[in-house]
Amino acid sequence: QVLLGESGGDLVQFGGSLRLSCNVFGSIVSISSMGWYRQAPGSQRELVALIASDGTTNYADSVKGRFTISRDNAEHSWYLQMNSLKPEDTAVYLCYANLRDATYLRSRDYWGQGTRVTVSS
Repeated sequence: QVLLGESGGDLVQFGGSLRLSCNVFGSIVSISSMGWYRQAPGSQRELVALIASDGTTNYADSVKGRFTISRDNAEHSWYLQMNSLKPEDTAVYLCYANLRDATYLRSRDYWGQGTRVTVSS
């Protein structure tokens, strides 16, 4: 069984920084894309940042210039460095991956449980 686990969410003041981490647990063959989504109360889930296997990145307009996604391929981990945080960044952040597991050799989307980020004004 493959699971994703996030960490790093916290309460932070306006203008502060946080670094989120996501790890894969279980045996996998490959990851085609990995990233972060977020969901604020009463809102739909939205893309924050994605990084593909070739290193191509994609960011939501609202976080460009403030957030940076990075990865450690050897450790099957990825990170979201969040700087200049604003109250509107408050949400549950979920890590995401499209990966192929080593048991059934199937590629599909996986989601973490989420880590809460709260930015106070």
